Amino acid sequence: MPGRADHPLDPGSVTMTRTAIVVGAGIAGLSSAISLARTGWGVTVVERSPALGEVGAGFAMSRNAVAALRGLGFDDDAVARLGYATWAGGTWDLHGDPILTLPDTPEVRASVGLIGVHRRRLHETLHRRAVDLGVEVVTGTSVTTLDPGDPDGAPAVVAGREADLVVGADGMRSAVRATLFPANVPVYSGYSSWRAITPGAWGAEALTQYWGAHAEFGLLRTAADETYWYGYVAMPERTRLDDELGAARERFAGWAPPVQEVLAATAPDAVLRHDVHHLPGGLPHYATGRVVMVGDAAHGTLPTMGQGAATALEDGLCVGLLVGSPVAAGGRLAPALAGYDAARRPRCRALARASVASGRFGSHLGGGWRQTVRNRIMRLTPASAIARGSQAAMGWTPPEPAAPVR
Repeated sequence: MPGRADHPLDPGSVTMTRTAIVVGAGIAGLSSAISLARTGWGVTVVERSPALGEVGAGFAMSRNAVAALRGLGFDDDAVARLGYATWAGGTWDLHGDPILTLPDTPEVRASVGLIGVHRRRLHETLHRRAVDLGVEVVTGTSVTTLDPGDPDGAPAVVAGREADLVVGADGMRSAVRATLFPANVPVYSGYSSWRAITPGAWGAEALTQYWGAHAEFGLLRTAADETYWYGYVAMPERTRLDDELGAARERFAGWAPPVQEVLAATAPDAVLRHDVHHLPGGLPHYATGRVVMVGDAAHGTLPTMGQGAATALEDGLCVGLLVGSPVAAGGRLAPALAGYDAARRPRCRALARASVASGRFGSHLGGGWRQTVRNRIMRLTPASAIARGSQAAMGWTPPEPAAPVR
């Protein structure tokens, strides 16, 4: 396979080709497929949609996501080509008055530096790399049957295919999770989110977030002449709107000028909206039988810390480092899966808790005096404290490949 021979993930000796089926061809699934293929596994990705394509607009790629991409074999130039180098500029109130701002300094860039990325661009890049590594991608395949197998015995069987390992990467509405963890179902957050990519450089160069009562609006460059925006608002579940862009313009009428400008420049057919669900507490464990869970299928969180895509990339890399590598080197699957669970579940649970807390203090906060008090507190917070506080989420670095346990 191209590029594998000199990679540190490669086991020193591979006694046989192990097989994996990855369910879901999103960011978590393709990352998992790449990391497993790079350790010598034969990988098939099955996707229920008839064609590949990432549903979404943009996201802020934090430094932990960049670390995961580098671990997957992408060099600095490849990462830079994904989007626009920027930083988290801070938070403003809905009128455009600063609440807490972060300057563009080397120290700030080192802690809260970002790359604004179009999700489709990342997805296409991951797909190309997976195919180059020999991964087979099968579309139009729904998972209606699943036998998780036994890590020390029978193989797993999914969609009529046997495998040494199954990766459940099929998102918030995971069929794999519904089969193995039927009691763990997504919960509506009470919020819905408009998203769009708009041609042009709108707003400030840095990621800019505006907070109002039960609402947030964000602006992020994804290229020099391309801007991603989102509008996150309280809304009854399954609300149907005839004119999404018109509804967004009405909801954010009177907000800061950059908000009005980007909404005015957006084409109606560019606007997406989805109800935001999360998985409170995540799964009780991330491995069952020969199945390992990754991404939103394992720990779908609120978007209030912007870590969904980042943790999907982290999970995917760790499937290769902590499961693929030691098993390909002759180790047993059961301890490898236990090691993955021990490494990933505490971190993802902590991020989920932090996302809930961030929402309560930020975009989920009600109006009136609450906004005034919160804004006063934040204006007294040193920018350096925010930069230091980002370390827990963004300071993640990939673990070393796990040693095989025989």
